[in-house]
Amino acid sequence: MNSKSRVTAVLGPTNTGKTHYAIERMLAHRTGVIGLPLRLLAREVYDRIVALRGPSVVALVTGEERIVPERTQYWVCTTEAMPLEIGADFIAIDEIQLCADPDRGHVFTERLLHARGLVETLFLGSDTMRPAIAALVPGVTFVRRERLSVLSYAGSKKIARMPARSAIVAFSVENVYAIAELIRRQKGGCAIVMGALSPRTRNAQVALYQNGDVDYLVATDAIGMGLNLDIRHVAFAGTSKFDGRRMRMLNPDELAQIAGRAGRHTAEGTFGVTGEARPLAPDVVEAIENHQFLPVRKLQWRNARLEFGTAERLIDSLEKPTRDEWLTRVREADDLVALKALSAEPEVRALLRDSRDVRLLWDVCRIPDFRGISQTEHTTLLSRLYGFLHDGGRIPTEWLATAIKRIDRTEGDIDTLSRRLAFIRTWTYVAQRAGWVDDESHWRGETRAVEDRLSDALHERLTAAFVDRRTSVLLRRLKQKESLVAEVNDKGEVTVDGELLGRLEGFRFRQDKTATPDEAKTLRQAAVAALAPAFNLRADRFYNAPDTEMDFTEQGGLMWGSEAVGKLIPGSDPMRPQVQAFVDDEAGADVAEKVRRRLQHFIDRKVAALFEPLTNLQRDETLTGLARGFAFRLVESLGVLPRDGVADEVKALDQEARGALRKHGVRFGQFTIFLPALLKPAPTRLRLVLWSLAQGLDTFPESPPPGLVTIPNIADVPMQHYTLSGYRPAGARAIRIDMLERLADLLRTRDARAGFEAAPEMLSITGMTLEQFADLMQGLGYGAEKGERAKARPAAASLEAKAEDIAAKAQDEAEHAHILTEEDAPAAEGEAEATEATETPAAAPAEEMEVFYTFRWSPRPRHARPEGQRRGGGPRRDGAPQGERVQGERPQGERPQGERPPREARDGGAPRGERPRRDDRKGGGQGDRPERGDRPKGGKPHGKRDDRGGKGQQPRSFTSGPEKKRDRIDPDNPFAAALMGLKDKQ
Repeated sequence: MNSKSRVTAVLGPTNTGKTHYAIERMLAHRTGVIGLPLRLLAREVYDRIVALRGPSVVALVTGEERIVPERTQYWVCTTEAMPLEIGADFIAIDEIQLCADPDRGHVFTERLLHARGLVETLFLGSDTMRPAIAALVPGVTFVRRERLSVLSYAGSKKIARMPARSAIVAFSVENVYAIAELIRRQKGGCAIVMGALSPRTRNAQVALYQNGDVDYLVATDAIGMGLNLDIRHVAFAGTSKFDGRRMRMLNPDELAQIAGRAGRHTAEGTFGVTGEARPLAPDVVEAIENHQFLPVRKLQWRNARLEFGTAERLIDSLEKPTRDEWLTRVREADDLVALKALSAEPEVRALLRDSRDVRLLWDVCRIPDFRGISQTEHTTLLSRLYGFLHDGGRIPTEWLATAIKRIDRTEGDIDTLSRRLAFIRTWTYVAQRAGWVDDESHWRGETRAVEDRLSDALHERLTAAFVDRRTSVLLRRLKQKESLVAEVNDKGEVTVDGELLGRLEGFRFRQDKTATPDEAKTLRQAAVAALAPAFNLRADRFYNAPDTEMDFTEQGGLMWGSEAVGKLIPGSDPMRPQVQAFVDDEAGADVAEKVRRRLQHFIDRKVAALFEPLTNLQRDETLTGLARGFAFRLVESLGVLPRDGVADEVKALDQEARGALRKHGVRFGQFTIFLPALLKPAPTRLRLVLWSLAQGLDTFPESPPPGLVTIPNIADVPMQHYTLSGYRPAGARAIRIDMLERLADLLRTRDARAGFEAAPEMLSITGMTLEQFADLMQGLGYGAEKGERAKARPAAASLEAKAEDIAAKAQDEAEHAHILTEEDAPAAEGEAEATEATETPAAAPAEEMEVFYTFRWSPRPRHARPEGQRRGGGPRRDGAPQGERVQGERPQGERPQGERPPREARDGGAPRGERPRRDDRKGGGQGDRPERGDRPKGGKPHGKRDDRGGKGQQPRSFTSGPEKKRDRIDPDNPFAAALMGLKDKQ
């Protein structure tokens, strides 16, 4: 040792700036070497010095990495890789207390005893090394450095309550991953730091933590070795570890080394326990807080003066004991185990001919077992490598390329990538050895590139598995009290900084369902803060939106486009429903009131527009007496009132009262009193909703599809539902009430006693086949007698009309036909002759039969009525039409006549009853005809095609199965012939 060299031991607890002091001292010299315990820390120090002096004068040497510029002045190395033969002015050894480590301690002890700089030597570490250094290093100077911040014990904390900027320390990979997953669910994510990670992966993970993307770090005890991170709290998830041979409790000084990472520079730090770890004993807490530990009594040592004559002599020199009381021989290390195993193999022993062979064997045995598979597999690999390298050989390029190619794959999970990284470290170490491979620079770059690719892939997997970027970003923004501005796209997706939070449905926020329950609270908190301006902007847009953008559903929902924004609730009057807005509480009372007010405006205007006739009827102050009372009944029933339920009231109305009601569009039909304008699809749909609200139903009946004349009559559907929908059940089907009144007008012209057959216009009105019409008539109280008869021959007049029609048609076709060519003329004449021949019957055709029905008024017998009830009043149980007579009663069984016009009304005399005005009798029947808008063009009913099975779908409330299609019309059927405008041939 140079007598002029100054040796200084800088001792103290963590966070005293020892490493920073060593870097400053090294840069003050022309050359220097610093040894660090981890390659992760070596890379960190290397980057710091490169930033100060540039890459051209700084070298980095570790077991797997070697960056040595030509003008190197400063060497940053792991302790095992320090070049001691270069004669540097300055040498520093960090974490010198590792001299007591049972695995690597002999390397640090060797540096303590023999590594000296030409000018200055520094030993950095814990104050527990003071007695040992004083005894083994003559002339050493001690410098005590105090901790820059206070470190205190915070007790036990659950992970869910762990403060931000915390590090949770576990001592196995399985525990690290389990804790990281729990933190991801509860806190948004964490970074992972383990000694097995490559420097590139470790730096990328640390960057997540240092940049604030995550607030938590889960690590092994690797963070205790000088890594400078912004940690405020260190929590131990366990206080025991497996040291490679057995499970053991951590010593107080080892706990202090890790806990000391909390509190950076002058910021105070805390430490504690979490999970299943038991609280620390009071004496351990006191020792850590006051940095008072038992001094190191024994240093691990192994003889460094090795003999390479034979393998046996080398083994003996490695196992040589020591007589120094401060030193103890290290337990059998992995390299010595490998040496003994290989030297015992006959193939290897045959190659050991001189000291050079033994020295090469020792170099091969010192390859670390990065893979950690088994000692046998590791020994097999070393044996093969030694066979390649013997006698100055090289590892075959093709063999090495194949081995690296098997590893160079970035697919797979975290464990798979971690294993590949461990494997590539072996080849990285081999490529760093001088003379072991051809084209050393190529293979060093190749193995480094593979390690970088695997490191990046592992970082991505770790981040994807243990970092919820959405939650972590939101938490960081909330923590920094930054304003969160939500963006809502046209799909309603709510994002903040590109992270999807959920969807805005109307004025209610629906969180993303991929979030776990633990994340939901955080997402909700962030969303509420971010959506405040979005709610207000949307409320303004909704308030100014036209009514055409809104609608109500058949179950009472209120929609804005495709989004539900509220629902109808009962009001004081069926025609004055109230609204309940769907608005989140976080949107605020102002937004909720604005939405509610706009919805109320919409439904009020909708009711006023669709029920304008009822509103006018309700507000007409000229209606008095019985007319006003009847108007109230009609408003109460929302514009549709079965006549059999108000027969007495109808009979009590005089001509003047009825005329006043007709001015409002009220039609007094034979079966129903109604306002035709309210039978249209939109008022019908609203009527069902308003009635259901007033009745307090949970499920509202749905209105039939628009345009259908008849719908199925389902027994389970209440009669009132059909009435409110504008239909009256009769037989297997229910017929629309306006079409029923048109049919009633036709029936009044028939002799119901003598019987009559269905006219074509009756079938046209109902859109039914003859069989279906017969069932309908029976439902209305008529008897239907089925019969068969021969088809009648057309009358002569009909034949003349037929001939005229045929002649006119022929003339029309001649005017538009092409002129026949000469070639076509014979053919045409031949066709005419063939036609004449065809028209001449060879024999009389067989007589055809047709089915017909005869209908007669056949009401069912009445049951006994309560005394005093008028014969003309009250509904019939069989549903037969109940007419009205003002001047007395009609005998039972007489065919219905509806309201007969008074003779005096026709002759101008005094009224003897009531007869509708001529404009009320159009169509030849009693009661009001449908308005023009309610009648289909050509006299055909609306929806006739739908009723046959065409367009339109039946509502579930009124359908019970597939509809029968209408039978094809037979041209020979007299009813069908009249309907189609055809006549039979004579």
